[in-house]
Amino acid sequence: MKKIIITIILVGFAFLLVAQNSMVLDIKVVGNSNIEVDLIKSLLSLEIGEELTRDDVSKSIKNLYQLGVFDDVQIDVQAIQNGVKIEVLVDEFPVMNTFKFDGNKKIKENRFEEILDIQEGMYWSPFLQSEIANAISEEYKTKGYHLVEIEFFTEKTANNELSLIIQIKENTKVFVRKINLFGNKLMREKKILKKMKTKKKALFHSGKFEQETFDEDLIEMISHYNRKGFIDARILSWDKRLVNGEFVIDIYLFEGGIFHFGEIEVLGNEYFTQESIVEKFTFDENDIFDLEKFNEQLGAANSMYYEEGFIYANFEHEMEKSANKVNIKIKVKENNRAKVRKINIVGNRKTKEKIIRHQLAISPGNYFQQSKIMKTQQNIYNLGFFEPDLHLENPEVINQNGDVDLTFVVNDKTLGSANGGVSYNVQDGIVGNLSVGHNNLFGNAWQSTVKWEFGGKTQNFTLNFTNPYFKDTNSLIGFDVYHTTRESEAGGYKVATRGGSFRFGRPLSFLNRAKLVMGYSLYNKKYDLLENSTVDVSESLTELAEKSWQNTSSLSLTFSRDSRNNIFFPTAGSNFTIYSEIAGGLLQGDFNYYKQVAQVSWYVRTIWKLALRTKWRAGYVTHFGESNDVPVDERFYLGGTGIDGIRGWADRSVGPVTGSLREVIFSTEYAAPIGSDQIIGLIFFDAGNGYEKFEKFNFWDMKTGAGAGIRVNSPFGLIGFDYAWNFETGEWVPHFQFGTTF
Repeated sequence: MKKIIITIILVGFAFLLVAQNSMVLDIKVVGNSNIEVDLIKSLLSLEIGEELTRDDVSKSIKNLYQLGVFDDVQIDVQAIQNGVKIEVLVDEFPVMNTFKFDGNKKIKENRFEEILDIQEGMYWSPFLQSEIANAISEEYKTKGYHLVEIEFFTEKTANNELSLIIQIKENTKVFVRKINLFGNKLMREKKILKKMKTKKKALFHSGKFEQETFDEDLIEMISHYNRKGFIDARILSWDKRLVNGEFVIDIYLFEGGIFHFGEIEVLGNEYFTQESIVEKFTFDENDIFDLEKFNEQLGAANSMYYEEGFIYANFEHEMEKSANKVNIKIKVKENNRAKVRKINIVGNRKTKEKIIRHQLAISPGNYFQQSKIMKTQQNIYNLGFFEPDLHLENPEVINQNGDVDLTFVVNDKTLGSANGGVSYNVQDGIVGNLSVGHNNLFGNAWQSTVKWEFGGKTQNFTLNFTNPYFKDTNSLIGFDVYHTTRESEAGGYKVATRGGSFRFGRPLSFLNRAKLVMGYSLYNKKYDLLENSTVDVSESLTELAEKSWQNTSSLSLTFSRDSRNNIFFPTAGSNFTIYSEIAGGLLQGDFNYYKQVAQVSWYVRTIWKLALRTKWRAGYVTHFGESNDVPVDERFYLGGTGIDGIRGWADRSVGPVTGSLREVIFSTEYAAPIGSDQIIGLIFFDAGNGYEKFEKFNFWDMKTGAGAGIRVNSPFGLIGFDYAWNFETGEWVPHFQFGTTF
């Protein structure tokens, strides 16, 4: 800047000499080596054939300096016949053709490349040198090296170029030797220092000083005082000294006195009574005045208004100190109550808008309510069709009454999949599969899958379809068609099944997030005993194998309530399901049995983003009427993964070989997101067993397993891997799984 001012003054004197006839007749550029003449001239405010003015000269000089490549710029004005000749003299900064770091041991060069804006071909200037020195110094400070020395060595080469060596002398680390407090008369120094993350060097403390952390320490120090009733406490000053190569920090405090809670008076409130507002403050008279707690409760009182649509409500409070008490006067300015005029949805390229509008918990004409906004966002996200960046834009005020338009922004993600592969499980061995599926077919939220599984022990073909919004209502309809063959070596049989089912469901208006689904299935089955099998099969299975195809006609009813806040990584809410099925009887068919399964899962957020989830599952199946037994494939087979999984145990290995008539399963997981809710890491504990009668249930005889796993929400669905320890056999067992079991 100093150079620019001097240059402009000198040009001013020259300008006075030629002021009588100042038409520009010629412009010449001198001194450039790497910058093209045309570029320099394009930055000038001077034109041949126009009158020369001081403003044009000043602006031209500034423009050239702002290019950042010139060490010096001068404009020489010479009087010639009928006008003036302009000579632009420039001195370019040298171009840095090579650079390297020397002496750096604690910080690698690739880290410097991340934090420094430096590369070959840049113009080397004092500003760039200062910027690089500051950045390197600050990076070393984060490592505890506050005495680092940085020197720059340059060697000029041809064509105004130079090579650069950045010499770094790291020196020793600097630790905090002592922290002194001054002014703390009522609060013990030990308690204050305990709140700081900056510690003096000791056995379990590094003693590293970081300015950002220290600034946070000072804020936390005053917050601690405020929580203890010292509402006037503040930091007067602080100083950091270097003594014998170590830091000594002095902090000067003003404590003030301890204040207690007095009375609350509310003014200006009309919608809420004074009592309902005061109820938000849980202080008793003469309690120590916790300023942080008071501010939280003041926010809760403000939220009462925000929740009821008073989004422009203003809360002001005055603290009146009397002796050692604080009396609070809250002044409420309610302003207008905002209504929602329109609700816009943007970003949905694939999903039809009507599907998203089914998830709205708030409607045009309603008063603005934050809880309904949050519920709407949860509902939309839990469709599973959108990326996690779903959000509500700031409400747009559209009239003098303060009414607003809402805009929900969504971003479709890939849902359809066509894949093939090979999998392995203990029951079926190696199984190949081909499938095509979509969870949002044609943007209508239709779910459909065509799947073929094939292997030596299984041949399965399934087709399913579900429309959760039949005729644009909240009614669900769906059907399944299947033809399967499954072989059970452990049971000594194989069974072929062919048929289909139909289902119809409706939400329960009187119970939030609950629905009832009724289904009807009609299929026939054929049992065959395996040749060369050494398994002792039951008499009933032998009888079934002697018969040909037999029919099953069943009716099912499923009650469910899902209040999870996030289907991918729930941290609150629960998922409760009761499934009841009856086959035969008045429904006809060759099999008569009744089955009921109840499952409940709870989700609780703990520290940070960690979530604890717990599941209980109990199942019951029994025959009735003319049937003497429950079909083997309608029983419960515990172990492995899946709905009846017990990790640490092989598939279908828990309970009687022929299947259980009763089951009890307990499972708990402690999970954490890895980057986002699309990748989850977890540890788990499973326990369960299968029985002929519930009377045989023994809590201490449950089969147990524990271990760790990972879940990835991919375009093909949820994929998981678990590695579990079997407490009975003392072995580790791996498990792969598709789909959620919690």
